[in-house]
Amino acid sequence: MLFDLGVPIIIGPMNGGMNYPPAFQKMQSRLVEAAISFGRALSSFMNVVIPGKLKATTLLVANARTREALPSSVREVPTIELVENGVDLSLWTQDLLEKIEPNKENFQGKDQPNFTRFVFIGRLVDWKAVDLLLIAFKQVLEKIPARLDIIGEGDQKANLEEIARNLSLIPSSNELNSDRSQENLRFLGWLSQADCAKQLGESDVLVLPSLYECGGAVVLEAMALSLPVIATNWGGPADYLDDSCGILVNPDSREGLIDGLAAAMFDLANSPELRQSMGKAGAKRVVNFFDWDKKGEKILEIYQDSIERYAKDKKR
Repeated sequence: MLFDLGVPIIIGPMNGGMNYPPAFQKMQSRLVEAAISFGRALSSFMNVVIPGKLKATTLLVANARTREALPSSVREVPTIELVENGVDLSLWTQDLLEKIEPNKENFQGKDQPNFTRFVFIGRLVDWKAVDLLLIAFKQVLEKIPARLDIIGEGDQKANLEEIARNLSLIPSSNELNSDRSQENLRFLGWLSQADCAKQLGESDVLVLPSLYECGGAVVLEAMALSLPVIATNWGGPADYLDDSCGILVNPDSREGLIDGLAAAMFDLANSPELRQSMGKAGAKRVVNFFDWDKKGEKILEIYQDSIERYAKDKKR
């Protein structure tokens, strides 16, 4: 019915077309894989029956992989890549950190030049690959003093805690005490947005080793707070980061990803200057490309261009 109104139609931003990296395909169950294949086939069929995208003036996609996943029949429709995630810079700025009460634990924190604090924020599910991060962190701890805070909840939490105990990253249950300030690894559970910002502000590096991440807004939030980011070179984070503001680790194999994460963590831990330069570059990149106000301006440009193209096509 929309197409009967005589106005240009813009569809999107659309995001999808995600798969696991080839080396990790076994993580995706056959049932899920079959469902995805069926869904994509159905999408192509429905595009013929209900050709909405075919009649659109403009399609918006979040990235190149989504563009490639579109049905071949709509490839001729003008398509623009526009990352759908952004950052509210009125919230995620250094000014926010000044309003947050500093951590009272004083655990050799960010002000200590020989100590590095890493942080992960996200759901504790298998495709976030926190288990591989724990193994990588064990390698880091064998060389340098560091802390890793895991923020989030999920069905893998108990399993991750068991892995951490087996790696001697956290004490067994009968060795726990109330003072957690000197622990190298902490599971902090779910935290509010303000508390997540506080933890980011007191950290040196965000690590996000996800294997199936369409978005990853926490990467942009960390960048806005001038933190360098270590992430898997796959999915959303790879759309946000470049080598000026983070380190992308190729997921070529399980062992390769673990070693790559450990090497990246070690490199950033050993170079406060690199952390600072990457942090500044990340904040600048967020302002230039991911600020919601600027993205709004870009959307208006797309609308105006679509209106003009639609008007020209109607005159033909």
